Amino acid sequence: MTPTTLDKKLIARRSFLKVTATGAGGVLIGLAVQPLSAQQGRGADKGGRGGGGGGFGGPQVAPKIENYIRINADNTVTIMAKNPEVGQGVRTMLPMLIAEELDVDWKDVKIEQTDFDPTKYNGQIAGGSTATPQNWNPMRQVGATARAMLIAAAAQQWNVPESELTTGSGHMYHKASNRSLTYAQLAPKLAAMPARELLDPKNDAEKFKKPADYKILGKVTKNNDIMAIVTGKPLFGIDQTVPGMMYAVYQKCPVFGGKPTGITNLDEIKKMPGVKQVIVVDDRPAIPIEQVLPGDPGLENGVAIVADTWWNAQQARKKMQVNWDLGPRGVPDHSSTIYAQKAVELNQGKPMTTTRSDGDVEGSLSSAAKTVEAAYAYPFISHAPLEPQGCTAEYKDGKCTIWSTSQIPQGGRQLAAQATGIQPTDVTLHMVRGGGGFGRRLTNDYMVEAAYISYKAGVPVKLLWSREDDMQHDYYRPGGFQFLKAGLDAQGKLVAWRNHFVTYGALATGPAPAGPPGFGPPPGNGPRLNTVTAGAMGPTEFPQPFVPNFAIQSSAQPLAIRTGSLRAPSSNAFAFVIQSFLDELAHAAGKDPVQFRLDLLSQPSKTPGMGFLPERMIAATKLAAEKSNWGKTNLPKGTAMGFGFHFSHAGYFAEVAEVSVVNKKVKVNKVWVGADIGSQIINASMAENMAQGAIIDGMSELMGQAITVKNGAVEQTNFNNHPMVRMAQAPATIEVHFVKSDFPPTGLGEPSLPPILPAIANAIFAATGDRVRELPFSKSGYSWA
Repeated sequence: MTPTTLDKKLIARRSFLKVTATGAGGVLIGLAVQPLSAQQGRGADKGGRGGGGGGFGGPQVAPKIENYIRINADNTVTIMAKNPEVGQGVRTMLPMLIAEELDVDWKDVKIEQTDFDPTKYNGQIAGGSTATPQNWNPMRQVGATARAMLIAAAAQQWNVPESELTTGSGHMYHKASNRSLTYAQLAPKLAAMPARELLDPKNDAEKFKKPADYKILGKVTKNNDIMAIVTGKPLFGIDQTVPGMMYAVYQKCPVFGGKPTGITNLDEIKKMPGVKQVIVVDDRPAIPIEQVLPGDPGLENGVAIVADTWWNAQQARKKMQVNWDLGPRGVPDHSSTIYAQKAVELNQGKPMTTTRSDGDVEGSLSSAAKTVEAAYAYPFISHAPLEPQGCTAEYKDGKCTIWSTSQIPQGGRQLAAQATGIQPTDVTLHMVRGGGGFGRRLTNDYMVEAAYISYKAGVPVKLLWSREDDMQHDYYRPGGFQFLKAGLDAQGKLVAWRNHFVTYGALATGPAPAGPPGFGPPPGNGPRLNTVTAGAMGPTEFPQPFVPNFAIQSSAQPLAIRTGSLRAPSSNAFAFVIQSFLDELAHAAGKDPVQFRLDLLSQPSKTPGMGFLPERMIAATKLAAEKSNWGKTNLPKGTAMGFGFHFSHAGYFAEVAEVSVVNKKVKVNKVWVGADIGSQIINASMAENMAQGAIIDGMSELMGQAITVKNGAVEQTNFNNHPMVRMAQAPATIEVHFVKSDFPPTGLGEPSLPPILPAIANAIFAATGDRVRELPFSKSGYSWA
């Protein structure tokens, strides 16, 4: 949801703050949303996208108190954090927004994680770098309106005009009479006040703080959980325990869609130490081979072992001999080598569909002064968070309680309810901190498994996946192939671009949605691609707006494994391809790579208003070039700088990498980041941390990470063959610099990653003359120094 859409929704749906007294001398301040239908005296509101608490449909919150703020008797303030926390810092960031406008000191703020509750909260999701743009206004509105209510309460108590009152550090001041009260002292008066409509940042701007007066936002603020993390406190999903709990493992077929046909040594397994139950699931429906695999299908076939300890369950699992029906995907055709061969064959034939066609691409290529042609490829990648998937669940008396690290708990609650035969409202879902997610926890297979095993076993269970489970049963970043050809005129200007994009999926027929001219097939029953999750390329992918003759053609082939959204989905691969190829074009044109891109961005956009503002990327590019002293530094032989930029998730990021290469041993010496994510950095330390972490993450993807498939099964099992960057291999310095623009703040966890891959790749080319066009670079003999 864009900030504009959110603003419109806030205007269309009147929201109020309501206050309730607590039994401890404080007050609860919560948000109540009145549906538009209630305002207009009509029937029940049907809601829309973003409702139901999960951000993916369902009705909006009914008129009910939503607790966000608790003013305690000691004048501390407890603020509720409503979104899932998986390391992105949202549990600290959202309360900062409220605390700033409430005008309290951060040292006096306590933070509590809410449960998943669609009757109280909207948008309880962690994904897409959406927390900042979706909550920038609503959370500030909660804080500012609560402060306005406190001012009104003090004005009534002192019988003075509200205009004479000021606030600060959780206190109310009337300077004319030299009187003051703590917020806690105002609690009795506040609790008796009626609900108040939320202040609007535009219409009530004078009641919101000016950025120059911020005391919390923009400052370095410690992660609220940091002390518990570094001292090893039980904080994560893997740490959860409940009375009477047993431990569970779940063995699934190595090929997706397969099912167990028997256990050769079942009696032996049941007698092993600590084993309580063996539960076989073999009745899940088969998925036809021609279909694109579903994104979150619910419970899959497999075998669960329930034991008194996880060690005993895992030891029994290792000895268990399961016979599997691999299904139609367990065949040689579903192997990475065959996928690559098939991609080449598809490129040699006619593309299945045309995603976009502008101008006269073939004619312009034929008449171009110079053409450049290249084929790029990138593999599947596992999310590989440090905490493998897991979940704790207790089914009892037709109710299910779940402790989950899900990034999208609404979907998991629904699937768990289906698996146990109860209603979603009978599922209580506690959101627990996850040890990394990167999009993996947007799916909920582990939650469904835990709920079902508890349901069948009749006891609370903690399900823990092994690292091998996590690596071999992921929703992988889709691999792909791009066959590019571009034309330059006599002045080195880019005049034509053609990309045959070969992905995974199936050719579909049937009604296709209508769109602007040039956007895919026309409405009707023409052919179109039904691609795997995160496996599509949009019609405005860069550099489409700035090339007069531009075409994206697409083809697809069937796939045996599941795919999903990995940090900066699609962009994490597309940026490597597009920015590397642009680098090739810059060298072919005899132009500086940064200047070549600036010249391109300066061309009139063919599709204005599609979300990309070139002036913002120009500013980010110039900032990164300036900070890195681009083109002005004499570097020794074997050392060079590379550049790349990318726009995704509303963030504009440009990055420069200085790299040294000796005998294909690569050392990234330093990285400079220039970024525009809007008018306000919320948490300075977390913003820098997120960008630096994205650089490290992208380096892992560049050099060593790849998932390969053989006979429908994933071959990699652990970090030894799907490696992450080690501390000694990381850059000594990563500088992060932000452009302050006049746009609403956006997220940065995802858009900060994509440019680092082409920046390093282009630096390696500048240092060695070797243009590597396939990820990971280890496949071409490179490694970290």
